[in-house]
Amino acid sequence: MRPSLATTRLLLTPRSAADIDAMAAMDADPEVMRYVDGVPEPVAHRAELATWCDDEGEPPGLGGWTVRPRDAPQRYLGWVVLYPLPGWEGDIEIGWRFARDAWGHGYAGEAAAAVMAHGFAVGGLAKIVAVLDPDNHRSRRVCEKLGMTPAGARFAYGADNALYVKQRP
Repeated sequence: MRPSLATTRLLLTPRSAADIDAMAAMDADPEVMRYVDGVPEPVAHRAELATWCDDEGEPPGLGGWTVRPRDAPQRYLGWVVLYPLPGWEGDIEIGWRFARDAWGHGYAGEAAAAVMAHGFAVGGLAKIVAVLDPDNHRSRRVCEKLGMTPAGARFAYGADNALYVKQRP
């Protein structure tokens, strides 16, 4: 089971079925989904989101966290995940998605840093990777702020993506 995490401004709790409505609303925004796969079909996507809320079968300490502000814990900001990268055995990927009204506040970097520290300290990970659309400059900046370094490209999720890596400190 994943623990809850906290930063100065944020609360990170294990994703749950109670988050599905907020996740679906966020993913219905074409700008949020611009560098992913576009806006998903709503009914099938809600069923997929339900599977994301179950960490059964995930290695201990890995999974997804819902991110909310400490001073307004009812407000959904987005999520951060730490999962095995599909098709790349041994690589653990960090990823994030945030509602558009949460952009530009440093939430993604702050939340991802907490999850990354958890992965290194508790999960015993040797390295963490991120794969992202090469044109997604916002996520590239988050990777750089996390101290991740560019490491070429990686074919994942059906596309060539920029690869960033951070070794355990």
